[in-house]
Amino acid sequence: MDLDSLITKFSTTKENQRKAIFSTLFIAENRLQTLFDNHIPEVSLKQFMLLSVVRQSKEELTFTQLGNLLGCSRQNIKKIADILVKKGFITIRQSPQDSRAMCICLEEKANNYFQKDFSHYQKELSCLFDVYTDNEIETLFILLSKLYAGIEKLEKEVGKK
Repeated sequence: MDLDSLITKFSTTKENQRKAIFSTLFIAENRLQTLFDNHIPEVSLKQFMLLSVVRQSKEELTFTQLGNLLGCSRQNIKKIADILVKKGFITIRQSPQDSRAMCICLEEKANNYFQKDFSHYQKELSCLFDVYTDNEIETLFILLSKLYAGIEKLEKEVGKK
């Protein structure tokens, strides 16, 4: 079965479309992770996402805060951070706001990575969105933002059980 056949099969009802959207999100994440991990050296996609969120934040974030932002546990953030410490991208230190919490601080190697190494790959990755018009990008952004609201609603529902 090819992609066009799957799209046709799942386009018949709203229920099938929901199933297809859910499956697409899972498959797209796997494909992007595989592509990124195989093509860009030195950091995995998960490591890159952690570095990127830390870099964009105006304040120091704890492992728990980073886990909430990235949709994973504090323990997963710790595992990723430990690898990045060994690679020289970050240091881990005690939070100035909470002595029980740990924060991630970027090292010069991380800044150099984003300025020099990653800028080359960022141009390549931009082709992912070249298939969209500006209006479609805006619509996709809005719809993905709404997806987060749906995820939060589902988390609350599942948490009640």
